[in-house]
Amino acid sequence: MSNVLVAYFSASGVTAKVAEKLAKETGADLFEIKPEVLYTDADLDWMDKGSRSSVEMNDRKCRPAICSTVSDMERYKIVFVGFPVWWYREPSIIDTFMETYDFSGKTVVPFATSGGSSLGSSGKNMQALAPGANVKEGKRFTAGTSGRALADWASEWL
Repeated sequence: MSNVLVAYFSASGVTAKVAEKLAKETGADLFEIKPEVLYTDADLDWMDKGSRSSVEMNDRKCRPAICSTVSDMERYKIVFVGFPVWWYREPSIIDTFMETYDFSGKTVVPFATSGGSSLGSSGKNMQALAPGANVKEGKRFTAGTSGRALADWASEWL
């Protein structure tokens, strides 16, 4: 049993691949943040202002439901939280995740996947949702990031 968790939300599979590599390289446990209602391609159409993702991201109070929970969250000291960058921040389902657990005393390290967008205000947002946590700045990765690069980055907190 590890005291490190890699929790991630992946809409297209890219973040899942990075999260899996990170967990493997660090010996961390892996948890997928799955929405109760899966996202369709139409839901993810950011060009459509009426799409589910657009509507969620335009409502800062939106909290999409998650269909499973992390058992024994209290044993984790370090939690890497991965997600695709949506509208220059974390998707609303990450806000749901951050509000679901008590992160007091834990180090939370955001990581994101994107072809070019930064994490924007994600770290600050996540810190506000988990005031007892020590939320780090985090980093953006591309789909092809190597396991070695992820391990080198994560070593700062392990």
